[in-house]
Amino acid sequence: MKKFTPVYVPVGVGTFHMESAQDAFIRSCTVLKALDPGFVCPDEKLLSIEALKAYLEPLQPDLIVFQNLTFANAAYMSEVLWHFDCPIVLWTLREPVIDGGRLRLNSLTGAYSAANVLCAFDRHFFYTFGAPEEDSLQRDLRELLTAAKLRHAMRDLKVAAIGHTPQGFGFGRALDAEMRSAFGAELVSIEARELIDRAKGYTDEECAPYLEKTARATCGFDKTPERNRLDHARLYKAYSEWIGENGIGALASRCWPDFFTAFGTPVCTVLSMLNDDGIAAACEADIYGALSMWIGMQLSGSPVFFGDPVSLDENENTITFWHCGAAACSLARKDTGAVVGVHPNRKIGPAMDFGCEAFDGATIFRVGRLPDGKFRFFLCEGTALSKPKQFTGTSIVIRTDDPAKEIVMDSVCKGFEPHFAIIKGRCAGTLEALAGYLGLPVYRY
Repeated sequence: MKKFTPVYVPVGVGTFHMESAQDAFIRSCTVLKALDPGFVCPDEKLLSIEALKAYLEPLQPDLIVFQNLTFANAAYMSEVLWHFDCPIVLWTLREPVIDGGRLRLNSLTGAYSAANVLCAFDRHFFYTFGAPEEDSLQRDLRELLTAAKLRHAMRDLKVAAIGHTPQGFGFGRALDAEMRSAFGAELVSIEARELIDRAKGYTDEECAPYLEKTARATCGFDKTPERNRLDHARLYKAYSEWIGENGIGALASRCWPDFFTAFGTPVCTVLSMLNDDGIAAACEADIYGALSMWIGMQLSGSPVFFGDPVSLDENENTITFWHCGAAACSLARKDTGAVVGVHPNRKIGPAMDFGCEAFDGATIFRVGRLPDGKFRFFLCEGTALSKPKQFTGTSIVIRTDDPAKEIVMDSVCKGFEPHFAIIKGRCAGTLEALAGYLGLPVYRY
């Protein structure tokens, strides 16, 4: 994949206070390079259309930070838009001195001119305001840069659909054209039967490393019947090798009833292990659930919990998320570890059976698909509480920042899907920026 290239475009005219403009230019370059050493910055201020053209000519930017060092007319932004169709951040500098004397920069008026052209071109953009050292300005730039990198990385993502969604779970289905056009990712498909057949062809000896790896990561795996432990290792090897051969970054796997009826062992713990291996793995063949998990893993650098909202407690202001038993082992409470049990309905193991650890910041996220084929983001922030396992399977309890009951009432009425990703860390701002780059509406609670 082409390397992500962010570009700084500082424009102005020489009739304003050049000492102030030069100082702002140097400070801005320093801040941008600190955010990403790969930021392309010019050697000097771009004070004419000719200088701007010469700077832009060899570039292929994936993000442009356009800044009015001083006022510059709309022709500067028009030139940028003529060259490129990439995300744009418009940055206004704070006027450095207000002393009754000369207007040093007049960056704000320049921003109005640039934004007017952006709207005339019908181009979405982000706007931020402030001096280079201001915390809020740097937070905005950091979120916008991270989201742009994520958008870029999605163009190299392969998402796998392993089998079909069960009846009544059609919300998880995806079309390859929609995945490509909306997110830039490639959707590939394989029947669950193919991986089951592949798993059946392995010997116990070939699967021994996968058996040992699961035993080390879990607690009580040895209590699972030997046949199910060996079959788990076969499935784990089959999934892992197929993922490696095909460059898969995220997957959504069919689980019930096939793995119980046709194989005799659930895929739950395989998905758990894959999530700790860095592969976003969702169950019930929920493709956009898997994409939500992958996005969360890129932002947090750690596995993401995937589950249903199953319980609401107005007194605690909490929502409990639960699923049958595919959560990553690393999410388990430290006092219990990643306990292995059985699937709550089929009573066959191995399936994970634990409560998740607490963490200070949490983001509830979902890439939602509307009936007309358009997409939207669900966003909510809160705190993951220290709670024991709530039900057989894996669970996590989130105290939301806003009233939990209102969130549940509104999101049910808005028709959101019943699967959500719980991400470590507060990243709603970055996800809002990503939605902006993708042209998607956001429902932030």
